[in-house]
Amino acid sequence: MNDRTSYGDSPANTQILEATSSKFFSYDSKSELVADTSFGTAEVLSNDPLIVKYTIAPGVTWSDGVPVDASDLLLAWAANSGMLNTPEFDDSGYVNPETGQYSKAFPDSVVYFDGATSEGLQFVSTVPKLSKDLRSLTLTWDQYFVDWPLSLEVGLPAHVVARMALGLPIPKSTAKPDSILRSATKAKALLVKAVQDREIVKLSKIANSWNSGFNLDDPPKDPGVFISNGPYTVASFNAGSKLVLKANLEYHGERQPKFETINVQFEADPLRQAQALEQGAVDVISPPFDSEVSSELSGLANFNLLEGDAASFEHFDFRVGGPNYATLKDPRVRKAFLMTIPRNEIRQAALGEAASDTDLPSSIVFSADDPGYDVSINTNGSEMYLQVNIEGARSLLSQAGVSNPTVCILYDPSSPRRQEEFRLVASSASKAGFVVTDCSSPDWFSLLDTPGSSDASIFSWQVRNTSFSGLQSIFVTNGKSNFSGLSDPKVDEILAKMSIATDAKQQLSLRIELDSELFDYGYGLRLFQFRHVVAFDSKVTGVALSPLSTGIFWNVEDWNLATSTSSPAPVK
Repeated sequence: MNDRTSYGDSPANTQILEATSSKFFSYDSKSELVADTSFGTAEVLSNDPLIVKYTIAPGVTWSDGVPVDASDLLLAWAANSGMLNTPEFDDSGYVNPETGQYSKAFPDSVVYFDGATSEGLQFVSTVPKLSKDLRSLTLTWDQYFVDWPLSLEVGLPAHVVARMALGLPIPKSTAKPDSILRSATKAKALLVKAVQDREIVKLSKIANSWNSGFNLDDPPKDPGVFISNGPYTVASFNAGSKLVLKANLEYHGERQPKFETINVQFEADPLRQAQALEQGAVDVISPPFDSEVSSELSGLANFNLLEGDAASFEHFDFRVGGPNYATLKDPRVRKAFLMTIPRNEIRQAALGEAASDTDLPSSIVFSADDPGYDVSINTNGSEMYLQVNIEGARSLLSQAGVSNPTVCILYDPSSPRRQEEFRLVASSASKAGFVVTDCSSPDWFSLLDTPGSSDASIFSWQVRNTSFSGLQSIFVTNGKSNFSGLSDPKVDEILAKMSIATDAKQQLSLRIELDSELFDYGYGLRLFQFRHVVAFDSKVTGVALSPLSTGIFWNVEDWNLATSTSSPAPVK
């Protein structure tokens, strides 16, 4: 329930949180950033220095009736700025290599929030100011940050995090609202004091709870993990099978839900999804796209089908510090491997007949429809990877003085598509002398940023926004989503310039420069762009595609029954 941590940052988690969370700003169907004033406002008080006052709208509460306020925003700053973290602390020794979760709590002398510390709040070094009525929080940036609207999200409820961390009693299910409010107020006050006074022992426990207390592998000890401030709240969860969303009766914002209940079922097989839809077991599906699935769905009657370019793409990235990095550290070896990747075959295997509708991506930074894409591909050096070049790869290995280098690739072994992609890559690379080994794991996602787990990885990436922040998170040294472990001074320098560039032309120029630097580094390749398909029963309306989401819950409040004079039934 916390997608701001390294472990929780996945599209699967974010999709559910789109239905359960409210934000100051979010993207609409045209990829334009819009404000939700029914939740709150963000007022720029100054541009030099950048000062922004965030104010929660009157009557906004969590689903337990506790007001959303500045203490929640203060916790979000503490967790995602890194300003309270113990300097130079290395958390790698506390990570379970098999799951990617923290295996034990940090010592009481250590404060470490595993937050999104590369998305703007790292430039807010002073503790933000809370208003007397606790409705507002004012942040002062050390430098101008171009994507400040996306930097601060409320995230987790401060009163739940505090009571978990500090051992406060959980209100009984029969507790009266005023009793719940009193206990929440006490918990929030303790958290605010711990942050403002830098009470290390308490902050250590608060950070541990924020990092791991909202993981749902086991039945939660505290039902507060399901507390939300959006249209829906999670009513129940069974790992690997089902999740139930219920309309949040305490939600009074503009995203009012129409359905009381949404039953979310997990099924990896796209054809089984299609069969479940046809049999009436489910009403809405969003399966992985391929020509077989598209053909199956297009033949169904009384169902609506939406197809379009997805906001996600399959890609191959090298991992810094992998088991064979001593050899792969030479960019010539990495580039040689990239020259062997059969992207045409991979795209055809994944998309079938639909492969002809998509071009091979020739950029790491830009999508094909982005401004600047055409300019970048003429300068970034991507042309050397358009076709498999075995002789060119052998030549680069010879120049590097390397023979038969080993590359161990991490991927999801439960996915037939990824299995085929691995087979195609391994077969082609072997022709140039590479030894490709299998580092696949059921816990592949958790292992993406685990040092030593693999030399490279194959997985998909979802583009969630058009901001600089997304690039910063992926490519900057120690970025939250920097799963490759990339640490390149030139890349960091370009990103630092981008963070303060207010001119659109300068931003575009820096993105083009970043693209070229990543290709020069031998970072990796986009393999193909996904297609997005959603199918739903004709009795359901409002389901739509979004350019910046491969999920379906981004506009869940618009879902409704086509014709009905009674209350909507559960939707599946």
